[in-house]
Amino acid sequence: MTRPLRLGTRRSALATTQSSWVADLLRAGGSPVELVEITTRGDVDRAPLAQIGGTGVFVSALRDALLAGEVDLAVHSLKDLPTSAADGLALAAVPEREDPRDVLVAAGGATLADLPRGARVGTGSPRRRALLLALRPDLDVVAVRGNVDTRIGFATGGELDAVVLAAAGLARTGRLHEASELFAPEVFVPAPGQGALAVECRADDAEVLAALAALDVPAVRWAVAAERQVLASLEAGCSAPVGAHAAGGVLHVAVEDPDGALVRRAVPAAGLDDEGAARRLGASVAADLLEHELAQTPVAVGGGAQENHPQDRPVDGPRPDPESGS
Repeated sequence: MTRPLRLGTRRSALATTQSSWVADLLRAGGSPVELVEITTRGDVDRAPLAQIGGTGVFVSALRDALLAGEVDLAVHSLKDLPTSAADGLALAAVPEREDPRDVLVAAGGATLADLPRGARVGTGSPRRRALLLALRPDLDVVAVRGNVDTRIGFATGGELDAVVLAAAGLARTGRLHEASELFAPEVFVPAPGQGALAVECRADDAEVLAALAALDVPAVRWAVAAERQVLASLEAGCSAPVGAHAAGGVLHVAVEDPDGALVRRAVPAAGLDDEGAARRLGASVAADLLEHELAQTPVAVGGGAQENHPQDRPVDGPRPDPESGS
């Protein structure tokens, strides 16, 4: 390919770091790349995201630019993507996955077990809240907002005792050493797709599809397909307390039921050799949950109907962070 590929990216530090990593992979394969920064409404509008379209506003501006021919490809944190496909676009590559775990950041290097009774721990994620309280019911879990720097500052500055973040966001920005504890994913089950990136392009752009094919890691694609199918089959948003993680031949799932109890599953996932099999596994786990422990589909904290995008929050809920992959 002789012309530079135009890679659309949000302007945040984490987004540009992720996009630059993908750009470097493409350049190593012989494809020139230039980054095109795109400001999304979610980056500049401080209103609650559910009022302006949910966290889909982070994805939709990049997708609009793709469909308009303004960029040739776009990089997303995979956990931000809706579980349904977008017309005219293809998920062309799911590259090597970064660390999918959640981490605790606490002053003095404290672990979750070290925190005093009633400690204030910050997170804007209902999933992380549910998992924290399952492990430490005495905690005061506080809804927080802001980018990675802001949230870490809540803990290091003494406003909170600790915060929970994604390891991937810290690792990609060279800050994983600031984590005081990395949670085991079979216990503190990550969000579906956490740590993975999604590279989208136009479905009819054969040249770009061919260039991106070299970046795709089938085993990662299949793992996240199983995870995201759990979410899709439960018809839950990422703001609902749902965790799903496939690794080491096991698919771990954690879901908060309507009564607030945490329901877990660990099912064999060895031998997944195509995306269809992965999706069938995720769907079967969700069906089993719906048939037994889940009397109704999980809903976002605050109640009410789900919005159109998997990470939409209720109107009165916390605004997701501009660093959406964290």
